[in-house]
Amino acid sequence: LKEKTRLSQHLIQARALRELENVGLSGSEHKYPSQISGGMVKRAALARSLVSDPEIMLFDEPTTGLDPMTGQAIIELIDSCHERLHFTGIIVTHEIARVAPIVDRIAMLHEGVIREEGTPSEFFSSEDSVVRAFLGDGLKKDMS
Repeated sequence: LKEKTRLSQHLIQARALRELENVGLSGSEHKYPSQISGGMVKRAALARSLVSDPEIMLFDEPTTGLDPMTGQAIIELIDSCHERLHFTGIIVTHEIARVAPIVDRIAMLHEGVIREEGTPSEFFSSEDSVVRAFLGDGLKKDMS
């Protein structure tokens, strides 16, 4: 913000503290990445992005390296930030079932081709063989 805006240092600090609070990191503003957990690192990254009031947010595998409970908390945090700030969010993930409840649309890219795109309901009902295999149907057939 210091480089991209004309905001005063006081306003920049106020925004940063506000977003740290919004992601559950009040009191952690002086900690280094090596001093916080993986989930806290993800939250700090989200806060860092949100201080600029973005119109579009890209989340690249936001739950990678996290235990299931912390990963779910991050997905819920993304959803609550979206509800509060109304940005357009794009989530790149292999965990389709985990993000399906918070997204409007799902697209699957395979070998440079979009194989399926639609609402979560449409996606999970897809007849495309690659989508079905990704969702586990192919594994079930192979194991029978």
